[in-house]
Amino acid sequence: MERKEPRATREEYDKRVVRYEDVPPISPFPGASVHFITGEKLSVIFSTIEPNVKIPVHQHEAEQIMIVIDGAGDQISDGKLYHLEKGDVFIAASNVPHGTYVSDKGLKLIEVFCPPRYDYIEKLEAVKKSLGK
Repeated sequence: MERKEPRATREEYDKRVVRYEDVPPISPFPGASVHFITGEKLSVIFSTIEPNVKIPVHQHEAEQIMIVIDGAGDQISDGKLYHLEKGDVFIAASNVPHGTYVSDKGLKLIEVFCPPRYDYIEKLEAVKKSLGK
């Protein structure tokens, strides 16, 4: 296959490509470790949540899409339970109370937020500062 476009420079590459595992993890609550990446208008979080953790009911401005990569749990949303397993995608509307009961399998998620989670940006900056980055 013939390529016509020039390769990105190192500087261009570094502005657009991030290895999520290279981003220092933050812990938004006990039992959770997340790699947080943000763009101008949305955030993506790669989450690993330990077995049997309860994520308290909370709400935020950002609309949230949760993609279950592994494990299982019961998502609480607006007072109802939704059982989620690997391959399921859950949509949490803006400002709707939600939380999670994580199963004994634990839970791995990719979460997308729009607009960005500004509270997580602050947490990541604090972690980077403590690591001297």
